[in-house]
Amino acid sequence: MPLTNGDAGASTAHLLSGEDVIEFSRAIDVLKEEHSNQDGIDAKTLLDSNRNGGLTYNDFLVLPGYIGFAASDVALDTPVTKRITLKTPFVSSPMDTVTEHSMAIHMALLGGLGVIHHNCSAEDQAEMVRKVKRFENGFILDPVVLSPKTTVGEAKQLKEKWGFGGFPVTENGTLRSKLIGMITTRDIQFHPDLEEPVTAVMSTDLVTAPSGTTLVEANAVLSKSKKGKLPIVDSNGNLISLLSRSDLMKNLHYPLASKLPHSKQLICAAAIGTRPEDKARLQMLVDAGLDIVVLDSSQGNSIYQIDMIKYVKENYPGLDVIGGNVVTKGQAASLIAAGVDGLRIGMGSGSACITQEVMAVGRPQAASVFNVSSFAARFGVPCIADGGIQNVGHIVKGLALGASTVMMGGLLAGTTESPGNYFVNREGQLVKAYRGMGSIDAMEDKKAGAGNKNSKKSNAGTARYFSEGDRLLVAQGVSGSVLDRGSVTKFVPYLIAGLQHSLQDIGERSLPELRQGVLKGKVRFELRTVSAQAEGNVHGLHSFDKKLYS
Repeated sequence: MPLTNGDAGASTAHLLSGEDVIEFSRAIDVLKEEHSNQDGIDAKTLLDSNRNGGLTYNDFLVLPGYIGFAASDVALDTPVTKRITLKTPFVSSPMDTVTEHSMAIHMALLGGLGVIHHNCSAEDQAEMVRKVKRFENGFILDPVVLSPKTTVGEAKQLKEKWGFGGFPVTENGTLRSKLIGMITTRDIQFHPDLEEPVTAVMSTDLVTAPSGTTLVEANAVLSKSKKGKLPIVDSNGNLISLLSRSDLMKNLHYPLASKLPHSKQLICAAAIGTRPEDKARLQMLVDAGLDIVVLDSSQGNSIYQIDMIKYVKENYPGLDVIGGNVVTKGQAASLIAAGVDGLRIGMGSGSACITQEVMAVGRPQAASVFNVSSFAARFGVPCIADGGIQNVGHIVKGLALGASTVMMGGLLAGTTESPGNYFVNREGQLVKAYRGMGSIDAMEDKKAGAGNKNSKKSNAGTARYFSEGDRLLVAQGVSGSVLDRGSVTKFVPYLIAGLQHSLQDIGERSLPELRQGVLKGKVRFELRTVSAQAEGNVHGLHSFDKKLYS
């Protein structure tokens, strides 16, 4: 019997006066019968600029769905180009305070992709690509090989250059020459005579595997031995390739790593401009092993970029090319017709970018991502949401609106793996320098031109904003600093876990299912007023500690 204020004999108050209460078990049936219109609005209605204006990520929310699976079951596999798929949808920006070889290596190890910036000499950029490609391998088909005449001092210099100290020694100092020994870091670390040949200290008690051994078989041999390297030799004892124990350990520690299926090397991307001299830079990057080239321009719909896309596709058919940046269907159509394998979306939405303020050109990021990605998807072209990403929620929204991956600059600039040094600001906080590529600091940087008088023409910032020939530079970015975020090896797993939990709340098991749910109107959205945005953030507290993960 219903109770009213503890009195079993009193009448029961009703929620709705004069309305009969429906049997609770019929709730789902009644919902289907009486409420054909779902809660919220679909993405097309949400992003109708004529109705709602241009929206950013903060202007809306995704409505929750039904949870019928664990967050750990959510799959984050997604394409970054027509041919290459990543295990996680995270890409680091080609900015000189964000991505060099260390960031590119760790982003790839964690299932994403790092795009190496080009505000440096072509030689330095190619060297960074080599470091990424040599960091992890299956069979190393082009190992660094020493000759019997190589000195201990030269071996130490090679260790400093490449970051590893295990080298095979062959009779001729080349691949496919007879293997006579191996040099390790322990062999040369404390050796006093730097002029002595490596044959005096090398190990000759070698464990090898015959040519034709599969990678699985070779890994099994390596795991049983106590050696750091496993040389693969032919029937005459000539060195064919090499396998590294460190690569075996990387496979165990980084199961999501973005690797090529045949070589097991990490996938590497790098940016170039669209000037004639960038063709020579591109050749050096391809020779270093580049997998994806990103054409870096603030406004991608130009004759310069279209010509460069056609040049890349004609001369390097095995190289994937990502074009951009674009924010409209018209811009995207030009690049898609030219043959791009991926698009980069965003103009003026980055944290250190002032293009929209100074040039009055651009588009709010949510509107850009939805309109461009929905058009590009019809041609099978994946899109990167580049800019405006401040937290996990923004990542979710960018992916929900159609992007296959998101590109982050400021969000990763404060990590250990980004270039530059830490310093303590006036408030005593540990920070790292961060600048937009359109900032005066970046556009005046002379590293790309190796200090030459015409270094402005080689600068990545001036090239990105079509300012190579300008006497007076007009800034489209700012310089500043960002708080320390620790290592990406902890920060990116936090992003992965947050994204998985968000998709669980939405009720979608994978990113393709999320995009399909949005397309069919199953995934719903809600506009947010200014008051709603305030309500959705921390409020009403005297003080608080916003710790994002542990």
